[in-house]
Amino acid sequence: MIEVYLFDWGDTLMVDFPGVSGKMCQWGKVEAVYGAREALETLAKTAQIYIATGAADSTELEIKFAFERVGLSQFITGYFCQENVGFLKGSPEFLSSILNKLNTPLANIAMVGDNFEKDINPAINAGIKPIWFTQKNIENSHDNVKVISKLSALYK
Repeated sequence: MIEVYLFDWGDTLMVDFPGVSGKMCQWGKVEAVYGAREALETLAKTAQIYIATGAADSTELEIKFAFERVGLSQFITGYFCQENVGFLKGSPEFLSSILNKLNTPLANIAMVGDNFEKDINPAINAGIKPIWFTQKNIENSHDNVKVISKLSALYK
């Protein structure tokens, strides 16, 4: 049973609008990915939810504020980013540092993200459950990777 979900931020839980730069908490428009609220609300009943983001220009508080703007922060236990982890997302140290802080058996942790190189591959290497959220029609050649196209697939 999954006790902890680590979620990527941009294009996994909140829309990362093309061509918009800067800190998401300061964007004129922010939007949750379709189905994010329902997924987090459902999963938070039985698991802890953390954000594990590579957003290098945002602090933990700024990330939390962006989630507050779309009404998702109430379901999130904590936020991991370059500022408080000390490593770039995608590096082996990033996920390793987070897993050490969680103090949860690896078999009970899942990483949900849209980027294979920065979310899924590190999850595979760390020994946690990788869940690839993608709208692309891909051929999954990895037996241990769950591929979903809707966040509702996490709880249905």
